[in-house]
Amino acid sequence: MDINFQLHQHWMARSIELATNAGNAGEVPVGAIIVSPGGEIISEGENRRERDRDPTAHAEIVAIRAAGAYLNSWHLDRCTLYVTLEPCPMCAGAIVAARLGLLVYGADDAKTGSVRTVLNIPDSAASNHKLTVIGGILEATCRQQLQEWFKRKRL
Repeated sequence: MDINFQLHQHWMARSIELATNAGNAGEVPVGAIIVSPGGEIISEGENRRERDRDPTAHAEIVAIRAAGAYLNSWHLDRCTLYVTLEPCPMCAGAIVAARLGLLVYGADDAKTGSVRTVLNIPDSAASNHKLTVIGGILEATCRQQLQEWFKRKRL
């Protein structure tokens, strides 16, 4: 696979902006966008669990729901999801269920990462969709954003 790092960094930068918005609103700073095959953002999401009082309102889920509504389809196979943190089990399952074509994430999640770090849901026998994954895009920035937020939160 030919990886266009410059393009992936461009889209991850927008996800980082959304994560900043979430962090400023008191949410864990995670942001996500979904990009169409034509190269346009069709949805955005940021963590909204606290604001919406919804345990499923992770950035990825918010973005997937909005993309489905925009495309009038749950099938997102030609789209790319960019997210600042490796998805958790719930989000990895939703990504597989939505048949996303490509997942690009920033930082690994040593506690709940379910794409490569702790679990590998996309490659498990239970997965009915093969997902292409690229990790580590703007990883240092994504990780630092999370670490600084948690450091401030724990003061």
